[in-house]
Amino acid sequence: MDLENFSSRLLQEAVDEFAKLPGIGKKTALRLVLHLLNRDKEEVSQFGNTIIKLRNEIQRCQSCQVISDSDICPICADASRDHTLICVVENSRDVMAIESTHQYQGIYHVLGGIISPMDGIGPSDLNLQSLQEKLAAGEVREIILALSTTMEGDTTNFYLYRKFRGYDIRITTLARGVSIGDDLEYADELTLGKSIMNRTLFENTLSSQ
Repeated sequence: MDLENFSSRLLQEAVDEFAKLPGIGKKTALRLVLHLLNRDKEEVSQFGNTIIKLRNEIQRCQSCQVISDSDICPICADASRDHTLICVVENSRDVMAIESTHQYQGIYHVLGGIISPMDGIGPSDLNLQSLQEKLAAGEVREIILALSTTMEGDTTNFYLYRKFRGYDIRITTLARGVSIGDDLEYADELTLGKSIMNRTLFENTLSSQ
């Protein structure tokens, strides 16, 4: 949309900002902005303040790196969960997807990405320090590699397997109920839950290739 299509520069600037969000085109951005203009000023202020507060105050758990309101997230702080079982995922969305299955009672570790040379992401860009510290301390009996079934996800799984296979732990991966090329957040809860419960040793996936 060009400037001449707008009656207000403020309107255009707001549309341009909304259009920067993933999956939001200019037409959808305009519809959202016009919707906000039709709401009460107090309601719009609350919306804006919530976003600002989110950005300024959100943290990452010092233990697992998931998005959290505090230094230690509720999952890591829960003594009833199995802290010797760690599910390694790409991002916080994957934690939410797995938690929605109610089939997993361990804790997590969020890598913050997966190895992707095309995107300039290498092993040194992954969040691994706190996980390595737990492994070195002998606090872990099993890690589950629960990354997306894409080429990048498989590459990262293999890198982590080679990096951690020297520790006295089980290294497992999700059963192939999650389709090749899928991200965990798009898998239905039943399929994802079964993939966790029926996980297999990662080394067995190598011998079957």
